[in-house]
Amino acid sequence: MASNMSSSLIMRIVSASVAVSNRASQIIREVMKKGDLGIIEKGKNDFQTEADRSAQRCIVASLHKQFPKVSIFGEEQLGPEKIPADFIELGFSEDVLKHDCPKFLEDVKDEQIVIWVDPLDGTAEYTQGFLDHVTVLIGIAVDGHAVGGVINQPFYNYQEEDKVMGRCIWGVCQLGAYGFTREVLPEDKLILTTSRSHSNRMVTEAVEALNPSEVVRVGGAGHKVLLLIEGKVHAYIFATKGCKKWDTCAPEAILHAVGGTLTDMFGITMSYGPNVKRLNAGGVLATTSNHQYFVSKVPEHVLENLEKSESPEPLAGGICLRGDNKGCLGEVREEEQEIEQQTEQKMEQQVEQKEEPSLSPKGSESPSSDTGIARENLDTKL
Repeated sequence: MASNMSSSLIMRIVSASVAVSNRASQIIREVMKKGDLGIIEKGKNDFQTEADRSAQRCIVASLHKQFPKVSIFGEEQLGPEKIPADFIELGFSEDVLKHDCPKFLEDVKDEQIVIWVDPLDGTAEYTQGFLDHVTVLIGIAVDGHAVGGVINQPFYNYQEEDKVMGRCIWGVCQLGAYGFTREVLPEDKLILTTSRSHSNRMVTEAVEALNPSEVVRVGGAGHKVLLLIEGKVHAYIFATKGCKKWDTCAPEAILHAVGGTLTDMFGITMSYGPNVKRLNAGGVLATTSNHQYFVSKVPEHVLENLEKSESPEPLAGGICLRGDNKGCLGEVREEEQEIEQQTEQKMEQQVEQKEEPSLSPKGSESPSSDTGIARENLDTKL
């Protein structure tokens, strides 16, 4: 088994991120157990809790101590404060270190890396008791490209008395993703996911333009992309300027690691370099396959309300991380055009065969309607 000193810098960062995400998840559960969430309203429908603040201090301080030359950006704007000693996690995940680093990442230097941290994605859901929506996100970017990520679910299985609460999913491009079981989606349905708490008319119209069989509305960008990664939905549509780079870096890397694609609504790969705008002004479109088909269905008037993303420079050697085999600017590789056109025609035929556009009766809910806090079970497991 590889030691942490002999492993590449990228694999050591991913390994440390898995370890610190577990500690941050423990902190998030501890805040919930105490009952006083320390809620602050940062803006309209934008909240911060003590769990957000403490988890970010834990993650940023721990990773900075281990990788002092690497740029780290967290969601929360926090003042200087002494970090409790028990917040510092300097461990590594041996499950990560036993894997070999992809060759294109073997010689990456500190100055090429940016780490994007969302300490608690789905804060509104956390305060409302939709605990299965909550994730901890740590994304690793190299030269602006999302290449590695961690999605930790602190409350996974929180309603199951006989199961361990919490799980961690991680992945690296051209290596794979770990910590979950992938399902097989039905071919005769089109299942989409979108925002539960940050929707608007543009989001709704972009979703309806695809004539979905079912719409799953849940909180947290990390949770929605995780539904894609697990094979529970075909696409995630968010045609507005709501989310930020720390919301999408980790999910994008893991999704690309399993062959999916995440871009803005124009089909452009977003850059995660140190000087980019934090806002994803082009919206978010994530798919498991047939990405260009979904891009082609976005109404023009929806795109007019968005801004094209700044894309990263191509990686050395022409390496493409997108599952749809396109470059950063969304151009189709010539050898893929014919296959993609055939797939789009098939999907068009499936849409035409439907009698009328419809949303599933579950469309306005989470996948399960009882995802609020089961207080008795939660107290017992915490």
